[in-house]
Amino acid sequence: MVASPARAVSIPRETITWRALVPALAVPVIFLHVKFQPKVTVGLRSTTVGIELSDFAVLAVVLAGVIVAVRDGWGPLRPARWLWIAVGAFLALVVVATFHPLLWQQHYRFLKHLVTAAKFCEYGLLAPAIALLLRSRREALPLLWAIVAWSVAATGWGLLQFAGVVNELEGKRPLQREPSFVGIHDFAALSGAALALALAALVLRERRSLAWVAGPAGAIGLALSAAAAGAIGVALAAAAVLVLAAARRELAPAWTAAVVALAGVAAVGVLLLRNGDIPRAIRAVGIGSQPKPQTGMDIESYAHRSLLAYIGVRIFADHPIVGVGWQGSEEQENYGPYLAAAHRRYPHDPPLAFPSPQHAWGVQNAYLQTLTDFGVLGFLVLAVLAVVAGILGVRAALRAPPGTGVLAAAGLLWLLVAAGVWNGLGLVAGIPLDALTWLGVGLIGAATAWTADA
Repeated sequence: MVASPARAVSIPRETITWRALVPALAVPVIFLHVKFQPKVTVGLRSTTVGIELSDFAVLAVVLAGVIVAVRDGWGPLRPARWLWIAVGAFLALVVVATFHPLLWQQHYRFLKHLVTAAKFCEYGLLAPAIALLLRSRREALPLLWAIVAWSVAATGWGLLQFAGVVNELEGKRPLQREPSFVGIHDFAALSGAALALALAALVLRERRSLAWVAGPAGAIGLALSAAAAGAIGVALAAAAVLVLAAARRELAPAWTAAVVALAGVAAVGVLLLRNGDIPRAIRAVGIGSQPKPQTGMDIESYAHRSLLAYIGVRIFADHPIVGVGWQGSEEQENYGPYLAAAHRRYPHDPPLAFPSPQHAWGVQNAYLQTLTDFGVLGFLVLAVLAVVAGILGVRAALRAPPGTGVLAAAGLLWLLVAAGVWNGLGLVAGIPLDALTWLGVGLIGAATAWTADA
């Protein structure tokens, strides 16, 4: 395909109002590990409720969205009404799946799971709030730059951890995969979100300053996290960027090569660090210290995930319709019947690898956990949400005027990055990956409203 000439088109100079700054200012708090946040713990019968600073940040964004909607109307939600119906259905499913185990399970920890379900739904409200707050393309810029700036900070901190200058979550562990101040998979998600913006800016030939900052920070950060699921997410985003650019007739061979190279370098970095090749090469020239010996089993290993996936598949096979309830796959009553078979199938794995009341590992794959906890019905609801978001995201990106493609495509790209990272985690409530998912959905809804008349 012959690339069309680059067009210097600028976004109309709408004023960036206070409402555009609210989600941007919330980013540093939301994308911060709970270990580094002020926290209030409240007892609730058999469980506790942890209220972190990030909860207040999320609620501030939601409250701001409501205030703006009351003042200026709920109009931005109408063009993507099917998206909001799908979001509401999935969040309602989480609530229902927290209650139905009470009808047939004897030891379901209802209050504990009700708290996490409430937090999951709380983060889900970020999506419509973003659509209500960011009513023009230009108003999305502060949020995008906030993600990029925080990615730069996270990557810088991760490099200091890699060099052994500062502590990570388990003390100083130089020359290993690092969590920065976010957490391994959340670091990968944040870095992937920044890198995806850089890829879009390069191939669409707009907002190059975003690319020069976000590209190195995102690629290095993703490599430092060494999260293979993050590399999958970036690969999905890179493929989407190239397809969108081709459909918009803006695909140029040189920038296509740049996108493939940048995404490829990040993926190779993940592979080398995950396999220990980079640390071994650095130690070979006398730099750095030997890593601390591992105790027990690495819960991030592929072997451990295979074991947990085996148990998850067995749970789903026996509860295929509605599953075992929200986070029910962590309950001994549900995974216990399959432990003996798991021990026979994985005879060489240490006892720590198997789920127990002390180590309720869960399934550690969001899609498999959707099947185990919600059954086929829940998986269909999630699939509908993904399809609707994907269709609207692609449509908005294709309809966007020249010079605004990155802003219109950002939500779709973030959602693809998050979709990849969720392969390495279960459905955990109140984490940065959770926030990135709903921010992506919210930006898709906002972009649908921006391009509704196109």
